[in-house]
Amino acid sequence: MKSVLAERKTFHPQDIEHRELPTAAGRAVRELAAEICTTLDSRAGGAAHVARTLTDPELLAQIDGRVGELPAGVRMAMRPPATAAGATIVSKLPLTDEEFGPTPPSWHDAAQWSGETARRASSFHLDIVMLLLARSAGEPFGWHGQQGGRLVNNIVPSPGHEHEQSGASSKTLLSPHTEDAFHPQRANLLMLACLRNPDRVGTTVSSVRRTELTAAQRTLLSAPTLPILPDVSYGRGHERYPAIALPTLWHAESTRDTTDLTLRYDPAYTPLADADAEFRSAYARLTAELERVCVTAALTPGQMLLVDNDVAVHGRVPFTARYDGTDRWLKRVNVRLPERRRRAAEADENGYGQQIVAPFRSARTAPLATGGAVPIRAGAGRGPASAGAERDTADDRGTVEHA
Repeated sequence: MKSVLAERKTFHPQDIEHRELPTAAGRAVRELAAEICTTLDSRAGGAAHVARTLTDPELLAQIDGRVGELPAGVRMAMRPPATAAGATIVSKLPLTDEEFGPTPPSWHDAAQWSGETARRASSFHLDIVMLLLARSAGEPFGWHGQQGGRLVNNIVPSPGHEHEQSGASSKTLLSPHTEDAFHPQRANLLMLACLRNPDRVGTTVSSVRRTELTAAQRTLLSAPTLPILPDVSYGRGHERYPAIALPTLWHAESTRDTTDLTLRYDPAYTPLADADAEFRSAYARLTAELERVCVTAALTPGQMLLVDNDVAVHGRVPFTARYDGTDRWLKRVNVRLPERRRRAAEADENGYGQQIVAPFRSARTAPLATGGAVPIRAGAGRGPASAGAERDTADDRGTVEHA
């Protein structure tokens, strides 16, 4: 589907909140991850199968049991964005380009390589780093139907997907979107960590709280009007479920301005032609405003971008992939913030049958009526769940990612 955002972006890094991960704190995260790697490698079978989904019970126990050892500076750096920009750049994890080996040609290869002793280099190590950082911020989770249920996703350009609206694309602009906007259990916080970005490919971020909309436009966009469909990364099968109309905007509090606006926005997967002209006009104004306030972050190795997924939409500018092992490579983690509550109406959504893999949930997750979260906790408490209950029967899901 054609992008809705112009491809020319202006780099305004000063418009995004910046934080520094203290040098000692960054070193502590990497050292703890290395210790956990050593522990897992020392047991029978090594860490190869652990790398596949990152939901092995011993790995989860290590993350949950030891994250508290990290310096307070880690938790301070990983707190949600604190400004109206809805995004924060955190600098920076200590790492070098040479330690990761070539950029994989797909997320499949990335996951496989991270489990091979001879090839994984530090990619699996950084997966553990990402889980430690995400657990410092909240509750990391994955998707049963995306990247094999892996808790840490790899975002790399893939041959044959250049023009898709997915994170595996390259030549097309990845339209701004709320991550997994179609689902009521989408992330509150999105973590993107840069391993490699020699071409300074920009990640775009636009905050709804910086937009200028009339009261009438906000009212129109606050009414449940159109559904948002699952993106290409989830493959086929969503047609089996009713498409529920959703609001695009709503107020988190009770104000009548944009200071507390939140949104669910994914125009590439929203059937706008089904709405009337008045709604389409208001939606077009929102799109234009998100373009007007758009800022672009070209991450460098070791930098992380934290996106408040309730406030800001993100995308990516086009680039030409070389597929020679030197292309852009990001790690992504979805994070739930337990202190945030969703609108009560979202509990009635079916989620198109998509289920989350949530081993760090603080309590058992109640499944939605016809889909939703996999209830993988054995009981209340903070310890990790048994991995044996993390998945259910596989179906025809997709093979790329929307990031």
